[in-house]
Amino acid sequence: MEFPERLSRRVVLAGTAVSAAAAVTGVSAAAAAGAAFGGAPARLRREPFTLGVASGDPDAHSVVLWTRLAPEPLAPDGRGGMPDRPVAVAWVVAHDAALRRVVRRGTAPAVPAYGHSVHVEVDGLAPGREYFYRFTALGYASAVGRTRTAPPAGSLPGALRLAVASCAQYEHGYFTAYGALAAQLPDLVLHLGDYLYEYAPDTHLPPYGGVRGHDGPETATLADYRRRHAQYRTDPDLRAAHAAAPWLVVFDDHEVANNWAGGDADPAFRARRSAALRAYWEHMPLRRTSLPVGPHLQLYRRLRWGRLATLHLLDTRQYRSPQACGPGFRACPDAAAPARTLTGAAQERWLRDGLHRSAARWDLVGQQVFFGQRDRDPGPAVATRADSWDGYLASRAAVLGAFDAVRNPVVLTGDAHAHWAGQLAHDFRDPAARLVGAELVCTSVTSGGDGGDAAPTADRLFGANPHLRFHNDQRGYLLATLTPATLTADFQVVPYVSRQGAPAYSRARYALADRDATLHPTYLRPVDPPAPVARRVQPEKHRGT
Repeated sequence: MEFPERLSRRVVLAGTAVSAAAAVTGVSAAAAAGAAFGGAPARLRREPFTLGVASGDPDAHSVVLWTRLAPEPLAPDGRGGMPDRPVAVAWVVAHDAALRRVVRRGTAPAVPAYGHSVHVEVDGLAPGREYFYRFTALGYASAVGRTRTAPPAGSLPGALRLAVASCAQYEHGYFTAYGALAAQLPDLVLHLGDYLYEYAPDTHLPPYGGVRGHDGPETATLADYRRRHAQYRTDPDLRAAHAAAPWLVVFDDHEVANNWAGGDADPAFRARRSAALRAYWEHMPLRRTSLPVGPHLQLYRRLRWGRLATLHLLDTRQYRSPQACGPGFRACPDAAAPARTLTGAAQERWLRDGLHRSAARWDLVGQQVFFGQRDRDPGPAVATRADSWDGYLASRAAVLGAFDAVRNPVVLTGDAHAHWAGQLAHDFRDPAARLVGAELVCTSVTSGGDGGDAAPTADRLFGANPHLRFHNDQRGYLLATLTPATLTADFQVVPYVSRQGAPAYSRARYALADRDATLHPTYLRPVDPPAPVARRVQPEKHRGT
């Protein structure tokens, strides 16, 4: 693997040697690390684990553990109040939450070059097991996190509980949905992008003016992006969601800049993109294979949950052609140009090959933007949104063609700030067209504010798009339960995000049966009335470094 800085490779190798030496000699990992990284302070004056813990990208024998040391998370320089030197961080993995039945332990370096973040790829674990983990450093201990490994290859597990979330604008409300998601203790969390928003304070607010403020300017530099990630991670509901289960993450546009698309020819945007992707890797439980090199980060990848499910995670930003026809919903003849691509040729081949070779009961394609058609013209014309797959018809046709040979293809989507359920077909305007799959779209955590049961344009969309089945404009997340026989999707909502304490409940439930692409509604609940809007809360000011 390639490391952008020489320091990074030296420190990583030193950290590996520390863990090995501790294992051979019996010396504690922390003591061995102290010798290897001499000069680091014995203790900080403030708690360094302010951003919590996380795990991610599990396979049958390993998982990534993450934390970042940041006693001053909102420090303007992006260093989190840490000294400019490596710090040894000890970690432990156990069978129990009290960490008495330890199965693995070691030490990893937190280095300034990567914002004192820690990414530990713990191997040697048993498949299909729940584990608990914790970090310690500089006299402090982190919260305990829960994670799990994937089932054995070739096995057919009885169930997978998958929570799906996207689009959390800090200013638009409280992250209540993350707290409700954490309480569900899912097996996996799939985050489909817009984990944060790059906007300057008070520039993109809901009608009630926002609830709490962004700290710092619009993000453009590495320090800016680190500071914004840190502000979001200080939210207790988000920290709880990360600690509850392993995450699979992909970014959309706001982790960098609104509606960005491919290319890095412009030097200013290249620098901004490089900073954004570096900060994204620093704050996510991603493997070393996703370590960015300049403005490029390898994100599309595949996770197998035995033979029950394969998750194909896409990157619909780095390789796409520029959007055609401008923003919003409009007629766009250029969308049909054969050369236009949303995935890029290499990623499309990777996806089609993975689908062709899959032996899974369910193939889940996790990606960012609306896949099925959304036509807002009730007449014969077609008015669609060019930033979605509607703007890249050749790409969509290629994926739909690959779905023809797949047992149970399901697209999982974010970005839309609303819950949707829809059927997938080669001809979206023909109600009698043969169904080839289904799309489940999760709403936003907060983006768009409190919302309501249905957007004003929903009736028009259903009339022009006979394949759409369900829509809800509240905030929340999706909880999908997979068994060998069925996939059940609960569209979880909260009635408000403008104040804290909202209850979460299932607004609707749809089911898919094995080898049947038809979405069946099994539960619908009337929407709760909106709640009064709370006054705005300003961000807490840091005390400097």
